[in-house]
Amino acid sequence: MRETTRDPITGNDVADRTVAPYVIEGQGDDALRIYFENESNRQAYLDVEASHPDEALVRAYNGTTGKAMEM
Repeated sequence: MRETTRDPITGNDVADRTVAPYVIEGQGDDALRIYFENESNRQAYLDVEASHPDEALVRAYNGTTGKAMEM
């Protein structure tokens, strides 16, 4: 599982992961644990409505998973 300690709501680093709220997106090795500075930020993240990306974009992203690419 991957982890990020940068709160996506504020952009600040989460100092103490032992008490910080989090969510887990995905499953298995590709899952991502996202830490938040507080419960309010976690709830704001959960309240964001997911959009449905174009199918071609999803295929393009999935084709890059696990591969290093230069920009």
